[in-house]
Amino acid sequence: MSTQMDRITRLIGRLFRTAPLTCVFLIAFWTVGALTGPDDELLEHIGSGIGSPLWTAFTSALWAMDLSGYVATTALLLVFGTLAERELGTLRTAAIFLASHVIGVFLGHGVVLLGSVLGWSWLASLTGAVAAGPSIGGVGLALALTFRMPVLWRRRVRLITVLALLVLTLYSGWLEDLLRLTGGVAGLLIGVFFLRGDEARTPGTLTEKRVLVGLLVAASALGPVVAMMSPSPNGPLSWFSDVVAVAQPAQEDVDLACASDAVEQCRTMLIQLSYGRFPALVMSLLPALLLLVLAEGLRRGRRFAWWSALGCTAAYAAVTGWYVVEAARFPDVGDLEVGFSYGVPILAPLAIAVVLLLTRKYFTVRLPRHAIRKFWRFTLGSIGLLSALYVFGGYLVRDQFSPEPGFAQLLADLPARFLPPGYLGLTPLRFKANGFAGTLLFEYTGVVFWLIVLAGLLMASWRAWPSSSEKEAARARELMRQHGGSSLSYMTTWRGNQYWFTPDGQTVIAYRVVATIALTVSDPIGPARLDAVRGFAEFCQENGWTPCLYSIGAETRDEVASLGWPAVQVAEDTVIELGSLAFTGKKWQDVRTALNKAAKEGITAEWCTYAEAPFAITDQIRSISAEWVADKGLPEMGFTLGGLDELTGDGVRCLLAIDADRTVHGVTSWLPVYADGEVVGYTLDFMRRRANGFRGTMEFLIASAALELKAEGVRFLSLSGAPLARLDRGERPRLLQRVLDVTGQVMEPVYGFRSLFAFKAKFQPTCRPLYLAYPDAAALPRIANAVSRAYLPHVTPRQGFRLAAKMIARS
Repeated sequence: MSTQMDRITRLIGRLFRTAPLTCVFLIAFWTVGALTGPDDELLEHIGSGIGSPLWTAFTSALWAMDLSGYVATTALLLVFGTLAERELGTLRTAAIFLASHVIGVFLGHGVVLLGSVLGWSWLASLTGAVAAGPSIGGVGLALALTFRMPVLWRRRVRLITVLALLVLTLYSGWLEDLLRLTGGVAGLLIGVFFLRGDEARTPGTLTEKRVLVGLLVAASALGPVVAMMSPSPNGPLSWFSDVVAVAQPAQEDVDLACASDAVEQCRTMLIQLSYGRFPALVMSLLPALLLLVLAEGLRRGRRFAWWSALGCTAAYAAVTGWYVVEAARFPDVGDLEVGFSYGVPILAPLAIAVVLLLTRKYFTVRLPRHAIRKFWRFTLGSIGLLSALYVFGGYLVRDQFSPEPGFAQLLADLPARFLPPGYLGLTPLRFKANGFAGTLLFEYTGVVFWLIVLAGLLMASWRAWPSSSEKEAARARELMRQHGGSSLSYMTTWRGNQYWFTPDGQTVIAYRVVATIALTVSDPIGPARLDAVRGFAEFCQENGWTPCLYSIGAETRDEVASLGWPAVQVAEDTVIELGSLAFTGKKWQDVRTALNKAAKEGITAEWCTYAEAPFAITDQIRSISAEWVADKGLPEMGFTLGGLDELTGDGVRCLLAIDADRTVHGVTSWLPVYADGEVVGYTLDFMRRRANGFRGTMEFLIASAALELKAEGVRFLSLSGAPLARLDRGERPRLLQRVLDVTGQVMEPVYGFRSLFAFKAKFQPTCRPLYLAYPDAAALPRIANAVSRAYLPHVTPRQGFRLAAKMIARS
């Protein structure tokens, strides 16, 4: 506990040193809020509105409208306030924040006054409102800061922020939403005039263009949801929430309407009551959820997502047009408001459709035929099964519907079961459900179907479909023998890897795709490493993946730095040069002790190949390995850590510690390292020791391997990389490096990476850092997820909980 408190204290201290203004302001912000509370009477005095004193443009920055405003503003300022102080300095950050807030307030007031003069009822309704919140200046600061961000982050932050501000303004529509929008405009203007540099315009990458289109489609889905979820939407498009959802009236209001001559109103209310609250909510969110799933597919470059998004957008525009035409028949507002409120809902999806058509060439990733067939079988089978269940099941319990339907009526009503409640006005209301079984069929048939479809679409978007033939694998093995590579190059031949070759076929990159991250295995193999990385990155972009070079050496790291790829150390390779090896001196005492004890106890070291070893030997090796895994009670790791399956590889040698009774006390496997077609070294991979066997087994086996391989003329041994462990070289680690160091410390009691590194230090190796290089910092969370899944591909929920519990208990 004390260690955790020390970490928290150091983190807070570092934050105060980095962003003193942000920290002091947030403390004052929360202190003032705690002492006064979000009181409506107080906000009338300190909030800014039309007719408020000029000084409220400043005081409104010290309060928020409610608790959610305090939390959201704190998160906003912690991110962008800290970044701004680090990039611009404290004084300029304060000036930009205050200027964005004040200019945004006055600009917003001007928009309200202009709209009220023009007779826009929405803006006229805001003339008596007041608003407060530092988020007005916060979004201005964020958008101004984008002029000092890298190109990729600049575009993302601007698009996400501007779309969010527009959605809140158009659908929620209160004064604070409008002032945040004008505050963002003020921040952009400040950035244009005072922060914009002279750097050349950089064209967007293929991945970035896909991301931006996906974000645009996602934003189009969220507007009606914002209005639907808002307790009191006020924006000019707030009425549009009726397209996706309908409010449920009280039963007495329904009875009153149906008892009168208001036939159409009675019918509408009955439709509104035809769904329970929970299924109505789920079905109302379906258009938004569908577009969000398709946006994810667009981000990954899927062609099916492009076609689906285009079709959904066109259908959305058609249905919206029908609602707009119906609503515009009885306008009770001015021409300006009619044009805006009824024009935007039609023009927005049409504009998105145009964007999709113009960007069609960016979405080229096609699903394999078998994946398409599987999806359609899955979808059509679900439709058929649920339709049959509704029609035939409904007929069996037809007495639970009012009025009681026949088979034909149930069949005619079937399409309506798959529509969200807001679209039920397009179909006649034939009956409603009363009993439990009837209600279940009536309300949940569509819910289950659409959840199945969404899950299928999401899986099609997420799943990677790489394929490499055995011919490509054989070619990769040939290049590995010809060019060698690093001490980890043999791992590129393991099952589960895919291969990408340069056009001339002389350089290969082995990779595996995990959650759309293309993780490479060691360095590129061949003469053109930089060109290979550049070509591989383009290949990944075309397939909607993010490349990540994992366990690469310092030379490759230096080469890809010219591409703007950051790198962080993830492991430490430990290499023993055999030419001058001699176990003499005090430093080798433990190793000599292990060799001497093994000789006294009659334990010898024997080489073998696992595939040709006698059954009595391989059975013991399997038993030792199973005992080791069972003793830990945790999942066995993979990826760059081999198991039993990797012992059978061509050229892999096993060294066993065997006593006079032919009992195997331990086993190690050694992977060949090639150069110019010859074996010049070996890399330690598989290490297992019998629980009750000879205690110095590993020291004995490694020392014996070193002596015998030296005699064979082998140049070096690599004891392989120690993940999440590194030698302190006196460099100040960056933030990501510190995070990895803490992760290694947390996982140490479970997997013992640092203990393994300390064990290897007994052999006086030369330490060579291994790095992870990546093109985009925004992908780091996904990269971390992909690496963990690559190392633990078959972890069960029980093992996952046990792993988490051990890390928490021992941290």
